[in-house]
Amino acid sequence: MDATRKPLRIPPAMALYAEEQGVFDIIQKMVKKVLVDRPKDPIQYMIDHLSNDNDDVPRVFILGPPASGKHTMAKLLCKRLNATHLTPESVLSSDVSLLAKEAQSYRDKGQEVPDELWAKLMQQRLSKVDCIKRGWILEGFPKTREQALKLQMAGICPDHLVVLDAPDIVLIERNMGKRIDTANGEVYHTTFDWPSDPTVQRNLVEPEGISEEETGLRLIEYHRNIPGILRTYPKTSKKINADQPYMDVFSQVLTFVLSKPRSLAPHTPRILLYGPPGSGRSLQASLLAQKYGIVNICCGQVLKEAVADQTKLGEVIQPYIENDQQVPDNLVLKILTEHLSSLESATHGWVLHGFPRDTDQAALLKDAGFVPNRVFSLDLSDDVVIERLSLCMTDPVSGERYHDIYKPAPSSEVHERLQQNPRHSEQRVQARLDMYHANAEELDEFYPDVIHINADQDPYTVFEFIESYTVSPLPRPLPEEPTSP
Repeated sequence: MDATRKPLRIPPAMALYAEEQGVFDIIQKMVKKVLVDRPKDPIQYMIDHLSNDNDDVPRVFILGPPASGKHTMAKLLCKRLNATHLTPESVLSSDVSLLAKEAQSYRDKGQEVPDELWAKLMQQRLSKVDCIKRGWILEGFPKTREQALKLQMAGICPDHLVVLDAPDIVLIERNMGKRIDTANGEVYHTTFDWPSDPTVQRNLVEPEGISEEETGLRLIEYHRNIPGILRTYPKTSKKINADQPYMDVFSQVLTFVLSKPRSLAPHTPRILLYGPPGSGRSLQASLLAQKYGIVNICCGQVLKEAVADQTKLGEVIQPYIENDQQVPDNLVLKILTEHLSSLESATHGWVLHGFPRDTDQAALLKDAGFVPNRVFSLDLSDDVVIERLSLCMTDPVSGERYHDIYKPAPSSEVHERLQQNPRHSEQRVQARLDMYHANAEELDEFYPDVIHINADQDPYTVFEFIESYTVSPLPRPLPEEPTSP
């Protein structure tokens, strides 16, 4: 066979390194920046880009109609993410460049600032150190599709576009109650955010343009332009209902901003499921393996298979299995290694459950080089676990499993011959639960990126949740809240 036509096989260690370091995404973002900015010296440009180490800083547009809470959301985001807060007004007022003076001259004449000039101003402001290092939140811009296209042509593309939305009648009511502090420009509201300080109250004035008629005209203008803006950013925008408590709105905005777009990088799933007995790990692993073709590795099952196949390791662990004793960790790891290091597992990925059960086993797994890139904890209360398992019976004739509550036997004859697995007695289930709880907290610390899922719901709902976190990148870790001096 011609060697040049053989299938290319990348060593698993190489793929693991590339995934851990995000090599594919780094190169993709770097090439994108080079093509957009077209520097004269691409090599030096890429070196500078890597030294900035700012691929994950926020780059966010916040848009919405009048009184939708854009300013509040932008301030909260900037405080939480330590990003630079920008508005068209702040860009003009803080800039003393020739571009800013030219834009201000248009305003002094009562004319609109040209879209191309706005794009140059924004490009100039976003190229400053604070925006490069910390990221930026741009509030209330672009206002038209033309402005959005000009920004794109200037190489300015947000990673996230937040669009706040609320009924017009609510927005009109909100806007009419707005008041501004003449001392510092802070915005208050007669209904929702009235200051308690009498001094501040005396400084408040009613801003211009908040009457019902003026607000209505601004809403018409907004509704005319927002569809075109959304068409400009079809894959990075999200509408969020602003007609709810502002902290609920902020929670949704922050979750969206911390999310990552789906990567085109090659991804080999290495999934670890743990949870109390009866939480559905086997079912979820089976569903994942069936849909995505990854290898389903159940620790208990592979141990029994080793005994049944009469392998050398199987003969060693057979006495432990027959006497219902725990197999030593080093023997378990040797058997698991055969499955986890197989070509099929390295190529298609794997889902592991039943191991590790404590941090010692987790450390052994890590030292052996098997590091999961998704860890899920299926959470279930003790009462539900006992109910699920202790009421579960098996028909020795048909092998069918029944449950006294969820799937009762079809007839009294079948019911009479049902048998309970000795492992599912209430006492033994409680003992397994005690063992699980003794190690669960330490496992959570060992795997800090563990994703907790409520397993007390429909199994296919649980699967959809696991699936969504498996096929999409994990969100950026939530920054620590800044401490007050």
